[in-house]
Amino acid sequence: RRFLSLLALSAGATAAVSLAVGLALGADLDRAVSVGFYILGSFLLVAGFFVGNRGPARLKAGGDAEMGGAGGLFGVGIGSRKLRWATPAEREEALSSSAVFVALGFLLIVIGVLADSRVDLL
Repeated sequence: RRFLSLLALSAGATAAVSLAVGLALGADLDRAVSVGFYILGSFLLVAGFFVGNRGPARLKAGGDAEMGGAGGLFGVGIGSRKLRWATPAEREEALSSSAVFVALGFLLIVIGVLADSRVDLL
């Protein structure tokens, strides 16, 4: 039920923003809406991939703030050894969030295909 309301909210907001952008650019409105669904769906698929593939190491409370922010290249370097392993609950939450992002992204792309006037489904 929460997922369906999230899908409806995402689809409605995407359609509204896509229509506004399509009107502002003078584009075909059907195409603008379908491209909007494609863009948001693709973004959510990629975001779900990266959220789900986050490593098991996490910063300890305080993190870089105690080190003066001198973490080196990409936050790894001298003095940045304040790491801990993620708890099972944190790993489960990351996988659950990833699943929501991927499912929502996939469904938005499907809605985009259904809204695209260039695609003949039957």
